[in-house]
Amino acid sequence: MPEQEPASQPPPPTDRLVVTQHRVSIGGRELHYTATAGTIVLKEEAEKNGDGGPTVEGERPRATIFFVAYTLDGVDDIAARPLTFSFNGGPGSSSVWLHLGLLGPRRVLLNDDGSAPPPPYRLIENEQSLLEVTDLVFIDPVNTGFSRVVPGEAARQFHSFKRDIESVGDFIRLYTTRYRRWRSPKYLIGESYGTTRAGGLAGYLQERHGLYLNGLMLVSAVLNFGTLEFDPGNDLPAILFLPTYAATAFYHGRLPAELQRDLRATLAEVEAFALGEYAAALLQGANLDPERRAQIAARLARYTGLSVEYLERCDLRVRDDRFVKELLRHEGRTVGRLDSRFKGIDRDAAGERAELDPSYSAIQGPYTATLNDYVRGELQFESDLPYEILSGRVHPWSYSDHENRYVDVADTLRRAIAQNPALRVHVASGYYDLATPYFATDYTLSHLALDPSLRSNLSTSYYEAGHMMYIHRPSLLRLREELAAFVTSGLER
Repeated sequence: MPEQEPASQPPPPTDRLVVTQHRVSIGGRELHYTATAGTIVLKEEAEKNGDGGPTVEGERPRATIFFVAYTLDGVDDIAARPLTFSFNGGPGSSSVWLHLGLLGPRRVLLNDDGSAPPPPYRLIENEQSLLEVTDLVFIDPVNTGFSRVVPGEAARQFHSFKRDIESVGDFIRLYTTRYRRWRSPKYLIGESYGTTRAGGLAGYLQERHGLYLNGLMLVSAVLNFGTLEFDPGNDLPAILFLPTYAATAFYHGRLPAELQRDLRATLAEVEAFALGEYAAALLQGANLDPERRAQIAARLARYTGLSVEYLERCDLRVRDDRFVKELLRHEGRTVGRLDSRFKGIDRDAAGERAELDPSYSAIQGPYTATLNDYVRGELQFESDLPYEILSGRVHPWSYSDHENRYVDVADTLRRAIAQNPALRVHVASGYYDLATPYFATDYTLSHLALDPSLRSNLSTSYYEAGHMMYIHRPSLLRLREELAAFVTSGLER
């Protein structure tokens, strides 16, 4: 019989990059910029054994990473031009939210309160783009956006805390090297789980690649998952979510009249109660005196808009998934998790779990439609793959490095600042965010154990909106000013 031809090997993956020229008006000034959209092959050094021969070293393609970069034209000295790497969270989210909601030169058009107009949706010029003060690189981690593993590689290898940080960090190193940006001031901006990633990256980039950052911008931060997980025996979330419950009840008019006058004054009162009498009561557990328990339940009812009877049934500890159902149950409505200003309608008004998050529903359609049109149209990058906006395909997500403990990058961040005292951090939080409540973030920052000489490296800002506070136009305007000042002030040090 004739010998069979050996099966042909698929060609090795290659970079696919499209470069286009654009302009945008910011602050009355027209800026010309270059957009680079496409995929870069992420390789790892590996040992290969070819055809039974000796083992040799080489580079092995693992994944193709999709990114969009915007660089200002006419810059004489790129070493003086800041560079910011941006990503969202999930895990499983693409970078679309920060890209088309806050930072990039184009922005999704929403109503001023963040609600969506009827479809079809459109992009507008973003006069609040941070491109005025920094070049921008938006990264889609593996299996989000158009980023994929190469043929023959298992997708699940990237679905873990550690490998995610390594792959994103290695992309940042590769981009910095190829585009000769090692001497540029460098920043990271992450949102939600992207802040967890950013905290981990601050350590990984320094320790693995010697790449020191000038700053982190953390939008709706979570650095310590112990502040969020409503597990038996963990009373922290009950305490730290309480001010956001109060803010939500304030927004929907469910508080007593004297607490409906001034949001910040009301929250100051609730914060003091949460860390004082409420925390002390929860610490006593079943030893709490019945009379004192009744007093605490009455105070909780005053601050949450929930009934004393319901709070007693919850053992004075209200989970977030229950709160979003209970607050407006009398109306047959739920409130949003990402942004509790939003109201939704569930099929089962009497149920214990929300059918959907109305605050996510409000943004999913506009961001998905405009991103898909923008990439293929204005950026001229073509792919028939689905652009994974927020993918469940990355689950289960492995936290094996944190077995038997909560995921926590707070100490990684502390160590990074101690190693690099020039590293500054700005944290932006929304009062109506039930995904990463602002008071939980405040608690984490106050427990970083930073040396007193380094505490001024941290700064915070707060907004009367939710997780993506920039969908709320007044918050967008102020957040942009905070971040621009954060970047430019770093150049003056």
